[in-house]
Amino acid sequence: MRELREMRLALVLTTLSLLFLVSNGLVTSRFLQRISHGSNFLTTDELWFNQTLDHFSPLDHRKFQQRYYEFTDYFRLPDGPIFLKICGESSCDGIANDYIGVLAKKFGAAVVSLEHRYYGKSSPFKSLRTENLKYLSSKQALSDLAVFRQYYQESLNVKVNRSNVENSWFFFGVSYSGALSAWFRLKFPHLTCGSLASSAVVLAVYNFIEFDHQIGESAGAECKAALQEVNGLVEQRLALDGYAVKSLFGAANLKIDGDFLYLLADAAAIAFQYGNPDRLCSPLVQAKKDGEDLVNAFATYVKGYYLGSFGTNVETYNQQHLKRTNSAGDTSDRLWWFQVCTEVAYFQVAPSDDSLRSSKIDTKYHLDLCKNVFGEGIYPDVDATNIYYGGTKIAGSNIDLFTLYSCLWGQQNCSSSKIIFTNGSQDPWRHASKQTSTEDMPSFLISCHNCGHGTDLRGCPQVPLNLEGDAKNCSSPDAVHKVRQQIIDHIDLWLSQCQATGRSYI
Repeated sequence: MRELREMRLALVLTTLSLLFLVSNGLVTSRFLQRISHGSNFLTTDELWFNQTLDHFSPLDHRKFQQRYYEFTDYFRLPDGPIFLKICGESSCDGIANDYIGVLAKKFGAAVVSLEHRYYGKSSPFKSLRTENLKYLSSKQALSDLAVFRQYYQESLNVKVNRSNVENSWFFFGVSYSGALSAWFRLKFPHLTCGSLASSAVVLAVYNFIEFDHQIGESAGAECKAALQEVNGLVEQRLALDGYAVKSLFGAANLKIDGDFLYLLADAAAIAFQYGNPDRLCSPLVQAKKDGEDLVNAFATYVKGYYLGSFGTNVETYNQQHLKRTNSAGDTSDRLWWFQVCTEVAYFQVAPSDDSLRSSKIDTKYHLDLCKNVFGEGIYPDVDATNIYYGGTKIAGSNIDLFTLYSCLWGQQNCSSSKIIFTNGSQDPWRHASKQTSTEDMPSFLISCHNCGHGTDLRGCPQVPLNLEGDAKNCSSPDAVHKVRQQIIDHIDLWLSQCQATGRSYI
């Protein structure tokens, strides 16, 4: 397969055109995102390279195979930009045909995408027992991206018969991978002209009560009241006959009540996070007005939409499933929880008042889960994460001595890096993102009834995939288009600044 690809590349190069050089997700709110599988990809052709296992040990020279993709139908050979689309906390099975494809065509860019270490087919170990997960971290993942970026640039130079030449690079990510995109520009500013950080969760949060506050605001008074009533009724039935009420929701295998209640909380949140609020609120509010059984109405939504067409697996919430250490099959649930339990937390606890989820989903529930699944001594060091990356106060610059002199004398603004932050108004995760703007780190909020997680790249609703991120089903397509124009303008500016300096960074 690899040899055939090389032969095709050589043929294309001799005719001065190139088919050459980029996926993401999770379906649950306590995780972050997952795109749907199918034919909605720019490419699914797998490529591999040898990645360093531990970037921070000079003595450990172990390697593992890491999967990546390339798409070059729009690539302007040989000096077009390269867009690196970062894969996040799930199996990366190709380069999704979302709005990045539109941007690649506009800028004549190649698109490449690297699977996150441990996820999908890029696992260093056959066993995912806790001691083998010590190399699973955002820091290691960022270094993976840096090494891959250099590997790919050098490979491109060989293919076009040149040396010591750098294309202009730009990084993209959504959600956790959006945070990686921002953090990469912060930590490796010399390797990219800029980053798009869509719905980027750059702030590690221990008790994330703002998550439910946003759900309540997005739901509106009637839907919020109905959801709160459902929670109360479910807890009453759970105390009387837990098996019966869990069976009603198709979740009888969830032995721990907290796991079941988390499932219900996520089922509600996902409607707002991914741009389908009416799928939840319309039938629930109507059932309340008609005096129907609200629990049955909510169960119909959960089974028909969340566990049905949306595609969530109940096992995602089963702690016995999370304890499974075999690397075969979909292991993203266990892997992401390890990152949650060690780095970022995002514990979606019930607020002390006006909560939309059961009060049993508290800090203790999360800490008990971390201990039960991964053993003693596993704890999210949120403070260390925010100190290292800056949280929502993220700032960075790439400054030479002449520029530094200009900065000191106030002749130039050198306060921040070139990162675009975008968020959807209904997305509860936006409260872990950067929502204030500076000149070189703009932040845009896309406001509409169904604008949620990754709207700028995915359109509405955000799941299932809209080809090329089509925004026609957003309640305000103009709101999306305006932010996309801002994205285009900034990418254009920062790429042109890169090209003017002859460097792959600014």
